[in-house]
Amino acid sequence: MPDEKRTSDIILEEVIKRREREKIVDVEEEKTKIVVFSLVDDYYGFYGDDVKEILPLVNIYYVPGSPDFILGVVNIRGDIESVLNINKFLGLPDSKQTKHSRIAVAARNDMRSGILVDSIVDVIDVPVSSIKPPLSTLNNSIRDFVSGEMLHDNKNVTLLDVEKIFGKITV
Repeated sequence: MPDEKRTSDIILEEVIKRREREKIVDVEEEKTKIVVFSLVDDYYGFYGDDVKEILPLVNIYYVPGSPDFILGVVNIRGDIESVLNINKFLGLPDSKQTKHSRIAVAARNDMRSGILVDSIVDVIDVPVSSIKPPLSTLNNSIRDFVSGEMLHDNKNVTLLDVEKIFGKITV
């Protein structure tokens, strides 16, 4: 009997050693929420902290005399919000409004506006370390509004800075 106990003890010790070697250290990496959307067949994103809500496309009422980057205004539960044509800021051709088009209501530094996008692709939590600095080869018309780049579903996502976009409006 003493040999059996030794054998079982040896097996138990070996199992414990293997488990120790296989332990994965769970490091909680800082994450941020990203709202990924499409514009003219490319992916873009806003930081989730800047997007307050995502609305289906509703009637946008044109305001005479408004700049070309303001499509008009919408009524959101009694509040009147402007709607920006983000394509104008990025030097992209205008997009067709479809059943997939959405208005992302963004707010930053006491400014709030809807931003028309072709579609919402995803809302994801990503590790902050996966966000890279913007490419130096970016077109000048877009570079001023980009805060970073990342990958989502093997597609490049250009992260846009809502504060810089709103800053351009007030200039």
